[in-house]
Amino acid sequence: MESISRISNLLESARELTLDAAQAARSSRSTARTLPVPHLKKLLDSRNDREVLDGLRRVISMMYRQQKTLTFFSSVVKNVASPNIEIKKLVYIYLIHHAEQEPDMALLSINTIQKSLSDSNPQVRALALRTMSGIRVPVISQIVSLAIKKGVVDMSPHVRKAAALAIPKCYRLEPSTLPQLLENLTTLLGDKQYFVAGAAVSAFNEICPDRVDLIHKHYRSLVKKIVDMDEWSQLAMLRMVTIYARKCFPRRTRRAKAKDKSADLQDFYGDASSESVSEGEQVVILDPDLVLLLNSIKPLLQSRNSGVVVAVARCYVDIGTAEYTKAAVGPLVALLRGAQDIQQVALYNIVSVCLAHPESFVRHASHFLVRATDTAPVWELKLEVLTLIFPHSPLQMKSLILNELEHFSRGTNKSLVREAVRAIGRCAQGDPATASRCMRLLLGQITSLDGTLAAESLTVIRHLIQQDPQAHVGTVVRLAKNLDSATDPQARATIIWLVGEFAGLNGEDNIAADVLRILLKEFADESEIAKRQIVLLAAKVYLHHLNREAEAQKADDGKQGPPPNAEDDHPIARLWRYVLLLVRYDTSYDLRDRTRLYKALLGVPQLATLMLLAPKPAPQAPSPSETRRGFALGSAALVLAGGGGVHGLRGYENLPEWVPEGREPDPRLRDTEGVRNEYADERRAVPAAQRLGDGRAVAGRSNGVGGASAVGPGTGAKTLDDWLAEDEEEGEEEVEEEEGEESEGGEEEEEEEEEEESEEDDDEEEEEEEEEESDQESDDAKAELEGFLNR
Repeated sequence: MESISRISNLLESARELTLDAAQAARSSRSTARTLPVPHLKKLLDSRNDREVLDGLRRVISMMYRQQKTLTFFSSVVKNVASPNIEIKKLVYIYLIHHAEQEPDMALLSINTIQKSLSDSNPQVRALALRTMSGIRVPVISQIVSLAIKKGVVDMSPHVRKAAALAIPKCYRLEPSTLPQLLENLTTLLGDKQYFVAGAAVSAFNEICPDRVDLIHKHYRSLVKKIVDMDEWSQLAMLRMVTIYARKCFPRRTRRAKAKDKSADLQDFYGDASSESVSEGEQVVILDPDLVLLLNSIKPLLQSRNSGVVVAVARCYVDIGTAEYTKAAVGPLVALLRGAQDIQQVALYNIVSVCLAHPESFVRHASHFLVRATDTAPVWELKLEVLTLIFPHSPLQMKSLILNELEHFSRGTNKSLVREAVRAIGRCAQGDPATASRCMRLLLGQITSLDGTLAAESLTVIRHLIQQDPQAHVGTVVRLAKNLDSATDPQARATIIWLVGEFAGLNGEDNIAADVLRILLKEFADESEIAKRQIVLLAAKVYLHHLNREAEAQKADDGKQGPPPNAEDDHPIARLWRYVLLLVRYDTSYDLRDRTRLYKALLGVPQLATLMLLAPKPAPQAPSPSETRRGFALGSAALVLAGGGGVHGLRGYENLPEWVPEGREPDPRLRDTEGVRNEYADERRAVPAAQRLGDGRAVAGRSNGVGGASAVGPGTGAKTLDDWLAEDEEEGEEEVEEEEGEESEGGEEEEEEEEEEESEEDDDEEEEEEEEEESDQESDDAKAELEGFLNR
């Protein structure tokens, strides 16, 4: 009967599994079809778990499709006491979503959820705690706090993790519960399970990120667990230890002393002197606990999560040294193999690091070459990286970068052409040795039919000329000759401005007046931006003429002459009067006003000289990401706040400054002596001396009488050298005893030999007797066998 009942149970189980599989397959195809409300309520009120589960799945599907499901609240909540864990999960999801809209009905289920906290299944307990903390009803804040306190001491680590994740929810629900939550959080931070500690760190960052005193005694164990944590916990942990390091580890530096190669040669030949030692750079001295952190997070650079890699790089940049930052360069560059959105975010972080350490990226320059499939933000950032590493690259790499930029400057994408030309200008500014080649590249493009290319090239040429004006006089003459072929208004305006800047060189033997004469022939057909520069050029040429005449008159008479006559017949004076007539009848109000201003200024040549001929500072073309300098790696402000002001995005918080030396917390607070490290110390190899010392200490206390006082003062604290010294002393004592007993040893040996001989005789007699007995037994057996056969 037992076998029949067993078989029937197996068949029933197989039938249930078949029905469940068919129901799941059917529901996956038909869940999208909404059933009438009465039909759904009938399913929810059914006593069959399969039908209730089907109804709950349909309700949850409607809920996530933004359909109204509040009418099923009472029918769903009454299934909270179901023993089926699948039903419990769906009911809890529905309850969390609608608890705020129906707080009274939600409170009716709190008792049942509290009972689930004592369930034998840890999954049910964790789910109940997660649900209770997710019900955003302020009345139950104390109940949630008690549930968290119970979950903190639960045997299951999954329940403890749920308690850690519930702490921020309870704090947001009722901030007055913070003291109790801090006690529970302190316990969870010291949990031996890494995923519980990771959740506790996430809660710490949310409710009390400034309470570093809670971290002191758990700092080393948390640092050792970071490698095993999940990605979200690793991100929270890296953010927490960065702030902790700034507040607890002062930045100490010392001046390193290094020897030159010549000093080494002098040492070799014996001619060294005390003057060979020279002081070097400031070297950062890291705290041992900070070194433990920086070395512990190094394996995370191989993480599959790009956010973790960027977070480790942020730690190395913010609290590490240049050597640690260089170790993060390779993993950061490896992120460029990911999707385009990851590439863009990774490039923002790469540019931020490259601004401070450009030489570290030189060996990875080939990864920043622009590809045809790159989006606009990606190739903009790649060009920026190329210009940053250009001054630190070898000659071969510099040639490659310039060839790439020249190629893209001749493309069809106007945005890419503009950025490539600007990048050539930044390369010339960063490395003056290549400025001549960059100038040749740009001069070859001013005659291009592409107005954008010509205008950008001339703008960059103007910047380069202003860096060293005396060395580019011939360049200005060449640009003036190409003025007829330049058709872009901005390009023509740039050339005219440059001619005006050099109008005072070589006195009257200057091309500026002749260029002005040619331009005035077609003044009416010029664009407004070019007309402004022509009027400015005329004012500068006329002002130089006035200054030359004043100097000549002063040299002749030795006195300051009167202002020159307005009716001067000099060609330059007539050109100025002609400009005034042309502008008088121009349609542009702005141009007419500018001309009146220049005319008034020229009435006082000294003031006009200060205003129009003042030396201009050389313009600098900084990297476009200079506005992002200082933002933390991995932050949204780094990506979105480019050019958005000094303060970045709302909510962004800068890292705290390094704690001044002498004000840091006592390092002994991080010592864990007397506290068993359950995470890592169990696997550590224990030295033999320590093991022997502990053995003697235990042996001294095993009788239970003397306790600590019964053991000698040095027991358990001896080193291996002490034990070896004792072994040597014992060996010497044994040798002395052997020498003293040699005389007695002879007699004892003789007696022992006699005893051995007598024992050997006895053994031989016993063996003979055993052989005789065995022969007799064999004869008796043969006789019995013969008698049996004769029968």
